[in-house]
Amino acid sequence: MLSSRTRHRLFRAGFRAVAATGADHWLAPAARGRGLILTFHHVRPEPAPAFAPNALLSITPDFLDRTLRRLAARGFELIGLDRVPERLAAPANGRPFAVLTFDDGYRDNVEQARPVLARHGAPWTLFVTTDFADGRGRLWWIELERAIARLDAVRLSSGPVLPARTPAQKSAAFETVYRILRAGPEEILLEEIARLCREAGFAAGGLASALCLGWDALRDLARDPGVTIGAHTLSHPMLAKHGAAFAEREIAESRARIEAELGRPVRHLSYPVGDPTSAGIREFGMARHLGFTTAVTTRPGHLFAEHAEHCHALPRVSVNGLHQTDAALASLLSGVPFLAWNRGRRLNVA
Repeated sequence: MLSSRTRHRLFRAGFRAVAATGADHWLAPAARGRGLILTFHHVRPEPAPAFAPNALLSITPDFLDRTLRRLAARGFELIGLDRVPERLAAPANGRPFAVLTFDDGYRDNVEQARPVLARHGAPWTLFVTTDFADGRGRLWWIELERAIARLDAVRLSSGPVLPARTPAQKSAAFETVYRILRAGPEEILLEEIARLCREAGFAAGGLASALCLGWDALRDLARDPGVTIGAHTLSHPMLAKHGAAFAEREIAESRARIEAELGRPVRHLSYPVGDPTSAGIREFGMARHLGFTTAVTTRPGHLFAEHAEHCHALPRVSVNGLHQTDAALASLLSGVPFLAWNRGRRLNVA
């Protein structure tokens, strides 16, 4: 298995190759499809420290602005998520569309991203995890980062002791622990990270109130006609790792809670984590059965007419904080990297 550093080095090389050959222009008509849904998480101006394993989830306000300007320069029409099914089903009109989505419900989405989006008149969707809005959810990937930042050595309940004194050692320890825990049951993941938090001198479950929007802020945001609020489950679980009853409750009750708190219908769902280990055919069927208009994954890719029949398994393109360059942006918006990633398939819904 390639290390994270090696993977991102290959990504950078690929983005440069696409830019150098002009493939983002001459292959775009075949690769771009009808358009794309972009994924964002954090937007904040602070530079990442030396140890920042979650830096891929954070971009600067400046890069968000550059993304929006590049979308306009490439002829993309910014639309709300509500319009995606009709645009997929309608005959192509020659102009691609782009949808902006933000997962989890972070405060910086309002404090840092919203002013940029407003300057561009850009509609956007915020997917809310209700436990985070309650201030009691488990942002476990951030908990793990903060625990390792404080510790000099890291050990799971079984396994070797991993040194964690230097930024490089901490990064290696994070990658090892993350890989092991993601491969197993989510209950063990949460227990192990809670134990590491205790060893680091803080309690798990205390980050959401500081990092995520509460219900009062969400009610204010929901009054903005350019903002769509979507569901991101109750507790942000990897749904495919749980039984059907649990998964359906997480999806259905999160929508009901958001609708009750905000007084607005919730028509769209984002699967937490959203990769094939977290959401698959069973979850796609649940979203359809529960009446969502769309549901989005993190499977990478652009949207094609064929996706009109798979609106509950829509791919997205992640704007990665480790690749905040014009070459990366041009490459992602062209759709060219996903020709190789998806082995030429337009649909990746199995």
